[in-house]
Parts: sequence; C-alpha cells; structure tokens
Amino acid sequence: MLSLRQIGLAKVAAKALTPLDAGLVQGLRTGGTRNVRTFASSAVARNNITINLHQESFESYNCDVPSLEVDVSKEQLINMYKSMVVMRRMEMASDGLYKAKLIRGFCHLCTGQEAVAVGMETALTSDDKIITAYRCHGFTYMRGGSITSILAELLGRKAGISGGKGGSMHMFTPNFFGGNGIVGAQVPLGAGIAFAQKYLNHNAATFALYGDGASNQGQVFEAYNMAKLWDLPAVFVCENNRYGMGTAANRSSANTSYFKRGDYIPGLKVNGMDVLAVHKACAYAREWTTSGKGPLLLEMETYRYGGHSMSDPGTTYRTREEIQHMRSNNDPITGLKQRLLEFNVVTEDELKAIDKAARAEVDQAVEESKASPEPDLDTFWTEIYKKEAGIPFLRGREPEETHRY
Repeated sequence: MLSLRQIGLAKVAAKALTPLDAGLVQGLRTGGTRNVRTFASSAVARNNITINLHQESFESYNCDVPSLEVDVSKEQLINMYKSMVVMRRMEMASDGLYKAKLIRGFCHLCTGQEAVAVGMETALTSDDKIITAYRCHGFTYMRGGSITSILAELLGRKAGISGGKGGSMHMFTPNFFGGNGIVGAQVPLGAGIAFAQKYLNHNAATFALYGDGASNQGQVFEAYNMAKLWDLPAVFVCENNRYGMGTAANRSSANTSYFKRGDYIPGLKVNGMDVLAVHKACAYAREWTTSGKGPLLLEMETYRYGGHSMSDPGTTYRTREEIQHMRSNNDPITGLKQRLLEFNVVTEDELKAIDKAARAEVDQAVEESKASPEPDLDTFWTEIYKKEAGIPFLRGREPEETHRY
C-alpha cells in the first residue's frame, strides 16, 4: 500500500511527467524535432534476419542472460547505422565549432559511445522515459531533436531546442528529461519518474543513465533502495566508459562490477560498443520492469574517444595507443558496417552514399544554426517557473537587478 505522502508525491510527479510543456522548447515550436524513428512497438517485421551476438556480449547477476539471437529487419539495421553515422558527424561538427570558439562553456561529446543511445532507443516505445547526465546530445537526437536544434542550442541561438538558453547540458524533448548538469542528480529523478509511471498504471519504463564517475554517489544508492522497495519500472544504466573525468575506474571504485552494485537489484553487463547487444539488453530490461519484476541495473561497457569534455585533451591519463586500439577493434559504427556487408543488407557503394548524405545533412544544419539569431534578452526571464506558480519577481545577478512580472 502507498502512504498518503507517497500518493501526494506521485500526483506532483504525474503533473510533470512530460519534461517540458508543448510550447516550452524553442526547438519544438520551430519544428526542431524529427519524426523518422521507428520504435520497437511499431517495427515492421519484414525482410528479417537473425544475428547471433558474441558469447561475451552479456554477463548477468541474479537474472537470466538474454538470448544471443537478435531478430531484426534490414530496415532497422540500416536506420541504426544511419543514426550512429549522423550522431558522430554531429559531434565532430560540435568539436569544430567549439575549437572555432563559436561554442562556449561546457561541452561533453559522445564520440565512440553512439551504440548506447541508438541501441536503447530502438528497443523502447514512445511512452518510455529517458533521463541522463550532461553527455546528452546523442540521446536528444534519438529522442526526436533535430540536428539543427541541437547545434543551435550549443551555439546559444534562438533556434536551439531550449531556445538557446540551456546549452550543451540542458536539452529536452517530450519523454526525454535531459541533460542534467549535476553529477548523479538525475538518478533519483529517474526513480521519481518511474514512481509516477507505476502510480498512473502506465505500461512503460524509465531508463536513468549515469556514468561510472557518478556510481559512488549516495543518492544513486538511495534511488536503488526506493526503486526496489516499491518495485518501480526503473532501469538504472551505468555508462562505464572507463574514466570518470581523468580518473580510471579502478582508481576510484573499490568494486568496478557496476552491474552488481544494486545488491538486491539484478544486473546485466552489456557490450556497449555493439548496438545490437545494447538493443537486446534494453528490450530485455524493458520487459523485465514493465512485467512487474521491479528495477534492473544495466552496465554498458563503452568508450569515449575524446576527453571528458572539450577542455580535456584526453591523453594525459591514457595513451594514444589505447584510444587507437579501441577505434580499430571496437568501434560501434565499423562493427555494424561489417554486419551489414556480411548479411548483404547493403553494398559498399550504398554505405558510402549514407555517409555522404549524413555529412551533407550535418553541414547544412551547421549553417542553419549559425544563421539563427541569439535569443532576445527579454526571454532570459521566461520559462523558469510555470505561470501557474504565481512567482511575482525574479532576482538577477546582483541584488538591485530584479525583474517583476
């Protein structure tokens, strides 16, 4: 039974179950979302092929290992490849814009980690929720944000998905709750979203992502406890890219088996560099949580090619040889490309055409983003609180700077 306080909290969460009102995100108001993705629930099962994953794709803790057979259509495979290629191009463009000093402030790129966002999204439905930390550009794209709206947000322009006021770490779409700048803080928020889903009897799950660097935070374990106590449909996903900023995982964590950290919550370690393994694991996790078994913990073993952020060269705490080895042997795009050719899904020329189209699409988005004006200063006082909150005024940077509504 839920207590009165729990019911009250659920009602509050239910009202805020969608991260942003329809008119809040500038990118949504200006056509900043795309509608090209096919969710798992509506996938057309034609021209399907069965692919067997590597024996070491999964390792389980207090749960069964998913089947190594992945039944997937050729169309889905091509869309996965396209999504990862576009995502990498977008992040490469962001890298260039930052180095040209057109992007300022914090900027965390996901180059090398594309398989996590793409594999996860293709296993979910539009009703499922995702919340993550600040390495969020790829998830924003997969959850419906357009390339232009993402790049414009990085540039601080009006066409940005948050109106140019959020920047790299604060991007949202319906059913994507960001983009959160406080390390680990999104994990208990994810548990709260899952609580609202259970209270409202929604047949959906919440995937709350965090990095290995955030895994030792107390709030993460508090969220575990509440999720298991109430058997919430929460999937806690640790993106283990081996380094928390510049500190290797084994130097910061006494236990680096992150999928076992839930103790009373079953866990699964996944090859996060294989988009099909991620897809299979997330489909398994969604079925687990929505069937009433309670939360599940996933550890995605992945790798970022760049530094923690654009201010980090990424080579002072690891060797260039290590980075090159991962690129050469574990790259998620190259891995899927080999499968596409092996199963005669596409030809080399068709892959080149996809790559060329992705480059052109991103290049066009860069120019559109640059052409967008900066947001009006008056808008800086808007979209902070809901109008219904009745906030009479806001303080500015200095005591005498006050804006009254």
